[in-house]
Amino acid sequence: MYRLRFRQVHLDFHTSEHLPDIGSAFDKKAWQAALRAGHVNSITCFSKCHHGWTYHPTQMGRLHPNLKFDLLRAQFEACKEIDVNVPIYLSAGIDNVAGLAHPEWREMTIDGRYFGWAVKANEPGFSMMCFNTPYLDYLCAQIREAVTLFPTCDGIFLDIISHHQCCCRWCRETMDRAGLDLEKEGDRKIHSEMALDRYFKATTAAARCIRPDMPVFHNSGHIAPGKRSILKYFSHLELESLPTGGWGYDHFPLSAKYCRNLDRDILGVTGKFHTTWGEFGGFKHPNALRYECAAMLAYGSKCSVGDQLHPLGRMDESTYSLIGAAFAEVEAKERWCDDVANVADIAVLSKSSRNPDAVRDDAADTGACRVLLEGHFMFDIIDAENDFTRYRLLILPDEIVITPELKVKLDAYLAGGGKLFLTGKSGWLENGTDFAWPLGARREVESPFQPDFMLPRADLRPDYCASPFVAYQPSQRIRVTTGESLGEVYDPYFNRTYKHFCSHQHAPPRPDASGFSLGGRQGALCYLAHPIFSMYRTSGAVVLKDFLVKVLRLHLGEPTVRVSLPSTGRTTLMRQAKDNRYVLHLLYGNTIQRGSGELFVIEDLLPLTQVEVSVRVPESIRRVTLEPQGREIPFTVQDGKIALTVERLECHQMVVLQY
Repeated sequence: MYRLRFRQVHLDFHTSEHLPDIGSAFDKKAWQAALRAGHVNSITCFSKCHHGWTYHPTQMGRLHPNLKFDLLRAQFEACKEIDVNVPIYLSAGIDNVAGLAHPEWREMTIDGRYFGWAVKANEPGFSMMCFNTPYLDYLCAQIREAVTLFPTCDGIFLDIISHHQCCCRWCRETMDRAGLDLEKEGDRKIHSEMALDRYFKATTAAARCIRPDMPVFHNSGHIAPGKRSILKYFSHLELESLPTGGWGYDHFPLSAKYCRNLDRDILGVTGKFHTTWGEFGGFKHPNALRYECAAMLAYGSKCSVGDQLHPLGRMDESTYSLIGAAFAEVEAKERWCDDVANVADIAVLSKSSRNPDAVRDDAADTGACRVLLEGHFMFDIIDAENDFTRYRLLILPDEIVITPELKVKLDAYLAGGGKLFLTGKSGWLENGTDFAWPLGARREVESPFQPDFMLPRADLRPDYCASPFVAYQPSQRIRVTTGESLGEVYDPYFNRTYKHFCSHQHAPPRPDASGFSLGGRQGALCYLAHPIFSMYRTSGAVVLKDFLVKVLRLHLGEPTVRVSLPSTGRTTLMRQAKDNRYVLHLLYGNTIQRGSGELFVIEDLLPLTQVEVSVRVPESIRRVTLEPQGREIPFTVQDGKIALTVERLECHQMVVLQY
């Protein structure tokens, strides 16, 4: 497995031809001083940017018209002098120089418009290029040139990799040859995947034309669960996830908990920006970057911070002071964070992995991840190719249809002692009417009401709510027969229409239960009739989460880890087998909503005190320390559980259990 360094910077350098004196302020000593101040040991530098300009002498591309020297060579040599790795970046999917010279190479929609960030002649932005056109040959020639000029570089980073339902003349021709119908969207999607496969094969071969072991990463902004066929083209995975750039603070845990199981080293990518890429003069608070890098370590990832170099080539001192505050802490923690395996009781079978058209923020997956994070469960995100037997409980969130192939694998999992937790339409066979296993309940129809109301049985209710609470999406109508009911559904008086409505939102619940159950449990199966994970993602209602946590704890049994963190705290348990130890990560960062929309920032890091922890592992623990402080702390063992107290937690604390 290719191993990444822990402290990386992704240095954007997309520079317009209208900017003067490109790189003229570059100074080797100042460059090196910035990297040292930032505790940086790898930095991605540019061969070619989104504008399409190259930053070194080139026979295959176009040198930036206002660059007078070999900027990439100067950066490369300055880094190598101080043992800093240099992966090389090329914009692959977008290229304005090529798009202006060859507009016929651009992706085109079925109605004859361009795809891309700029589709109008008077609109600023970048051209999306089609990989079925001669553009791919042009790109591969640039990649081969870069690795020939820099054969000792530390990887090739290819950016903005996607292919839409392009209908340019080359795509029309290849669709005809493949027997595909341009007018059918399904055929256009098949052809898009064919074009992407052509891209992956050609560009990976170009990157490895000098060195067969050249690291390669193809960036699409998100690692889509289930698309394993392309992994052979990746040496490692970089998980782009800027919390204030549209990804949010819960995207990275979901992505990392999936990618940790793909036999590739992973690199988390955040930014120093207040918002996202392309922001000059944007700075997040140092505490935010400290937390984000600590979270990368906690989820088993190396760390990368995005920066953007000023066109003059001068590093920004404030930026590398900001990065250095976080990376100094990372450097002190690395020895407990390398070559680790996540410990998990639960796995979520990703809904998006079952859907080829999935979006980055799938409501069911995100809702399930949030509930498990906030309930402090140890879990993974998986696809159907993973080994189910590693987990005590498998969650199928909201819309997992049970195909014959999946049923065979799940039957084996259940026969081996596994448990299933199913919600909404999950668990039903492809015919849409039959449940895949004996649930001890009978399904009738989908509820005609939206919303309806849930009243869990007494032991599963949130402590503060003994009344029916609103459920925002329709449930499946089930009547429990031989199983145990988890509670009742209450119907509203009516749905809201122009003919009959009540108050501002919806009608209240009827005084008597509907006779349908909100869920049932029998043996290894637990089922909730609402798409409750999607509901939680959409509404954020705490009452839903508190109910879900209680049901999950009931069905799982005794967890591996219990902690007294608030719901905004995070915890993971990693096993470092080569060193005979477990590393428990405790995280706490309080976010604040700022600006408009879902922009959450971290500013103050409030300390927590007297955090109670219990851990159940098969090995006999002989010593517990707080790291990197190196301070041993007392613990007790009772009924196979190690109990201890962390007296103070600020941002991130590693608790190392040596066996």
